[in-house]
Amino acid sequence: MSLVNGLPAHVLLVHVVVVLVPLTALALVACAVWPRAARRLGPLLPLLALVSLVGVPLTTQAGEWLERHVDSNALVRRHAELGDGLLPWALGLFVLATAVWWAARSSTPAAGTGTPETASAGTGRWSALPVRTAVAVLSLAVAAGAVVDVYRIGDSGAKAAWHDGFSKTASDGN
Repeated sequence: MSLVNGLPAHVLLVHVVVVLVPLTALALVACAVWPRAARRLGPLLPLLALVSLVGVPLTTQAGEWLERHVDSNALVRRHAELGDGLLPWALGLFVLATAVWWAARSSTPAAGTGTPETASAGTGRWSALPVRTAVAVLSLAVAAGAVVDVYRIGDSGAKAAWHDGFSKTASDGN
């Protein structure tokens, strides 16, 4: 994908990544810390992570097309280099989101009991506090890494796009 309605696709697709990756990270941490949130979100959590994951290579590919169609400079090259590093973070979000969803799904309350079936039997994936803690810490680490990476990539992209594209003083015209 290179152009959408005459605009570089990267300029449009980047908004998907900038919104969905941090949203996925936030949802993942919330669901990893509070299994009840994971049960409420259900398959929406891994679906959100999947859309984020798919959005990253689409945006990167569109960015590579755009890179070939703009003047190359150090800022553009730095942005492209940083952009190539987001896919592992998005993959980590997806894997953890799927694991958190699966664990919460397997410990859903039995009909009419109000307690998780598997937790009462002691076999639930969420029943072991050390496992829950490890998943929550890992989720927090991957979520933080993904959000920081999105910020760094976006900041470098903004600098590359706008470094000489505006005046620091307002024009006195319309």
